Amino acid sequence: MSTTTLFAAGRAGRRRLATRQRLGLGLLGGLLAIAWLTPWLHDADPARQQLARILEWPSLAAPLGTDHLGRDLLARTASALRLSLGMALLSVVSAAVPGILLGVIAGWRGGWVDRVLGSLADACLALPGLLLVLLLVAIAPGNFWALYVGIALVLWIEYFRVVRARTRVLVASPQLEASRLLGFGPGYLFRRHLWPELAPQVLTLAAFGAASAILAMAALGFVSVGLRPPTAELGLMMTELLPYYHEAPWAMAQPILALCLLVLSLNLLAGKDPR
Repeated sequence: MSTTTLFAAGRAGRRRLATRQRLGLGLLGGLLAIAWLTPWLHDADPARQQLARILEWPSLAAPLGTDHLGRDLLARTASALRLSLGMALLSVVSAAVPGILLGVIAGWRGGWVDRVLGSLADACLALPGLLLVLLLVAIAPGNFWALYVGIALVLWIEYFRVVRARTRVLVASPQLEASRLLGFGPGYLFRRHLWPELAPQVLTLAAFGAASAILAMAALGFVSVGLRPPTAELGLMMTELLPYYHEAPWAMAQPILALCLLVLSLNLLAGKDPR
């Protein structure tokens, strides 16, 4: 294959990636707008029950209708989106910081440090992630923090393994060796040589990790082992509305559509510039 063909293929790949990421950013921006602007534009309590307005069709008073307890679905969907996005952000940050730090230390130092940290990651990996989350949720049922800690403990291993493997290669590069011989400290070496190479992979892991956290919370809510009513959470909303899908299919479709668009937007954002 000629150099011109390779260059054209790479440029086409970059254009497709940019288009996909713009679409993902637009979807995520729209969902963020719904989540945070709704309380300002639509003054409705997501937990307020109005039994005289059960399963109402969408109207000016309730733009997305009401659920089986007369609660405003727009307010509940916006609240559920805020909860899911907040959980995803908190879990990803809590997993990425120790995962990157320990991965860099293990890949840079090698030897017994690498073996000890690798054994720790393998020990955590030996326990299935969903089982670990379920164990913590069983200890503190319906507790947001137990759910968050369980998800973060599952996600950090991915960052550690990817960063450790990449750091091993980068530490042996001529550029880093030259900077080290010139007397530059670890902080400079990380900022100048390691982070620019690690950032695309870490950001990709962050996007997929956020989607995984959202799906995990929704799955636990759907099987009624996650957060408890009257919390507005996407999986829990699906469980509550499932018995009424014949009478109010539009109500049942809303948390499903919100979850699909949220996960789709994050998956579209994932990726790095092909070289």
